[in-house]
Amino acid sequence: MRIEEVFHQQPPPTGNPYLTDPVLPSLLKRLLPASALSTIQPDLIRLGEDLVNVIRPLAPLVKEPTLTQYDSWGNRVDVLQVSEGWKILKAFACKEGLISIAYERKFQDKSRIYQFCKSLLMVGDCHVIMCPYAMTDGAARVMELSGSAKMREEIYPKLISSNPEKAYISGQWMTETTGGSDVSRLETVAHPTSEQPGDLGPAYLLDGFKWFSSAAEGNMSVALARTESTHGTGALSLFLVPVRLPPFSSPLSNNILLHRLKDKVGTKAVPTAELSLNGARAWRIGPPGAGIRQIAPVLNITRIHSSVASVGSLMRCLSLARAYAGVRTVDGGKLLSSIPAHVETLARVSVLYRALVHLLFGTIALLGRTECGVANAKEQARLRLLTPALKAFAAMKAVSAMEECMAALGGQGYMEETGMGRIIRDALVEKIWEGTVDVLAHDLIRASRGKGVIEDFCQWGQEIISSAPKGSPVLSRLQHALNDLPSFFRKTRNPLLPRSILTLFATISSSLFLLEHAVWARATGELEADTDLAVFERWVEEGGLKGTLDEIKDLEAAGEDRIRVNGLLVGAAAEKAKL
Repeated sequence: MRIEEVFHQQPPPTGNPYLTDPVLPSLLKRLLPASALSTIQPDLIRLGEDLVNVIRPLAPLVKEPTLTQYDSWGNRVDVLQVSEGWKILKAFACKEGLISIAYERKFQDKSRIYQFCKSLLMVGDCHVIMCPYAMTDGAARVMELSGSAKMREEIYPKLISSNPEKAYISGQWMTETTGGSDVSRLETVAHPTSEQPGDLGPAYLLDGFKWFSSAAEGNMSVALARTESTHGTGALSLFLVPVRLPPFSSPLSNNILLHRLKDKVGTKAVPTAELSLNGARAWRIGPPGAGIRQIAPVLNITRIHSSVASVGSLMRCLSLARAYAGVRTVDGGKLLSSIPAHVETLARVSVLYRALVHLLFGTIALLGRTECGVANAKEQARLRLLTPALKAFAAMKAVSAMEECMAALGGQGYMEETGMGRIIRDALVEKIWEGTVDVLAHDLIRASRGKGVIEDFCQWGQEIISSAPKGSPVLSRLQHALNDLPSFFRKTRNPLLPRSILTLFATISSSLFLLEHAVWARATGELEADTDLAVFERWVEEGGLKGTLDEIKDLEAAGEDRIRVNGLLVGAAAEKAKL
């Protein structure tokens, strides 16, 4: 039989990712003033069309970068080459304003919503190009807040530029062989120097080894290094390090060696390097010994970018699964979209996706308000709580849901041509990048210890619950969980509880954001008001709230005995591994 004679599955339709999304159009209608929406929405629709028709076909051009360390005469050259597709994506993201929108602030505190909405739409098709832009976003915020006058004059405009010919890309160099999130053992040292061109600030020479350096093709980086011989984080300072920053045209001109590119499970297109600093020229940002405080804005912003990557990856996979269900027939001609069991699976994924989107943009809205100086102290504290919780929760939940979407396409979902495999591999890094779940759980606990922080959060939640019609058992279930939340945060010294408390906090938070939207939809007569209410109820009933509460109680009751048995289980496995 000729290949032309066999059955060929009709491909799923390719819709505009903004217009076909089940959440964004309605959510933006609530979050944005009408004047802003009238400008932003047409641009998002246009972006959706460009992603489908211009960017998606470029996928075969995006390949892994290469590093040539020596020329034919044995000279160390460290030439880093990225693929043509990567260059196109980088220019595309720059021109789309992936950084500039946030700092031009044409829409005041709503500018962050606009920026991250564009980023969310781009995730599925842009091969993690948002990674170097996340680092650049964080560096721009550091320059804005803490850079010297000369840094703000010369460097900051280039970091926020939407002109690819002028824009800078910045890395973030923290991770060393001593540990990722634990920077207290960082070994890179900084020595003051008077021999430094330019006048960007106090000049230093850096010596050390950075084990995981993203945006290795960038122009500069912000890096932590020790300005004192003592250990711990109190001796760390933050530096601007030129990589390809004029007059330093190449890595070697600033005494930086690229030792190898990392061979990663995913994010293959992103040039991530091991590099050594051998008297690299740098300028200190902010006061000495304040590196952790100075770099905090970078971490907060990149954690939100990480969350966008998790949710945007799920967005793309779910859209493929939904589209496929509308064209694939089984059982003698029945569409998958008419098979209750199949629809049940996609509905569960859809509820999770909606919860994550609302949690994401609820947090982003607070970021915008904080950066524009219109957030009150309670909103700033709520942002501090939500940021680590959002990042960890989205990373935990998204990949397993994406796997369901892959299975929903059957064997076709396992084929590389659909893009799902790459997207899932890329999304796996979000469980590690900018803090693992356990690290972020402890960060949430630290954030909760401010006076009245959790009580203020609960007061905000209570205001949302009070705005909803009374009498719903689902509402009552959420109310009880919110009432119990402060008591759980008082038990955080139990080493078994932080991850479960983070999960509970994120589940309650996302439930509150869903409820807030459902109440608004009902009050404004939105066509999908009944769906929004159903999503809220499904999420509270089936999104893991009860299971997490039970888990916390079980872990609390198990206590020291569980810790002891855990040690036996892991220890036994470790001993066997030695044999």
